Amino acid sequence: MPKHTIPKVDVYMQNHHSTSKVVRKPLHLRVRVSQGANYRAVKSILQDLCLHTVCEAAGCPNIYECFEAKTATFLILGDICTRNCRFCLVNGGTPLHPDAAEPLNVANAVAELGLKYVVITSVTRDDLADGGASVFARTIEAVRAAVRGCAIEVLIPDFGGDWSALQAVIDAAPDVLNHNIETVPRLYSAVRPAAVYERSLRLLSVAKEQGFGGSTKSGLMVGLGEEQAEVVEVLTDLRGHGCDIVTIGQYLAPSKEHFPIARYYDPEEFDELRRIGYRLGFSHVESAPLVRSSYHARERNH
Repeated sequence: MPKHTIPKVDVYMQNHHSTSKVVRKPLHLRVRVSQGANYRAVKSILQDLCLHTVCEAAGCPNIYECFEAKTATFLILGDICTRNCRFCLVNGGTPLHPDAAEPLNVANAVAELGLKYVVITSVTRDDLADGGASVFARTIEAVRAAVRGCAIEVLIPDFGGDWSALQAVIDAAPDVLNHNIETVPRLYSAVRPAAVYERSLRLLSVAKEQGFGGSTKSGLMVGLGEEQAEVVEVLTDLRGHGCDIVTIGQYLAPSKEHFPIARYYDPEEFDELRRIGYRLGFSHVESAPLVRSSYHARERNH
């Protein structure tokens, strides 16, 4: 399946109720494109070790800043996802067999970059018996062996509700366990049809029930057509399932073929959602237009 491309312009067309309108990206969402020496060095390390990052695969707007700071969010289990979420740029299709060298290659990259905090995520692998949980575990173990004292955050899929697979990740003892809720339940069938809202919530509570002693974390996007009351309901549900940390950021449609942007939130609206999150009891709330799950993760979580 061919890769999507991110539009070069700051205008997205969208259709609502058989009408079309242009939604222009506000100035606070413009990012500086910079490919300096560190950016090129990170790209070279990733290429040499045959590694993928969600920064590249998902078209993250913060890639230039993060790569220039010599950090990246590693995407394991290949770069082809078995699901077809309408908000996501990652390729869908039939994945290749997992690369046995990938855990060690991630560890070598972490060591070469000198990271003290690393975020590891993956595509969803519904084709694998354990959803790729064993590869997460091996990657955590490889990083621990290669880089003493490096804190590890994993952003995991739902493993199809297989809690024994989740246990394999818990047993590897990451410092932060993240699973994104993504959007409000009313929009699940349109935005992420292969996922189940209640299953994603349950994963967070089951993790602690099964002995996970670190911080649990989740994230959601806004601007897909949800109401503020629905966002507050999701935040309340997350806290009710023991979630400690939450991230809230503006949805940016990767292309005209993806789910359309309903609107752009003002920075003040993100500030209000942050205040609501803290009132609900989260230990940390990161809420701003360009916030993504792993953006400035070390500063937020460690």
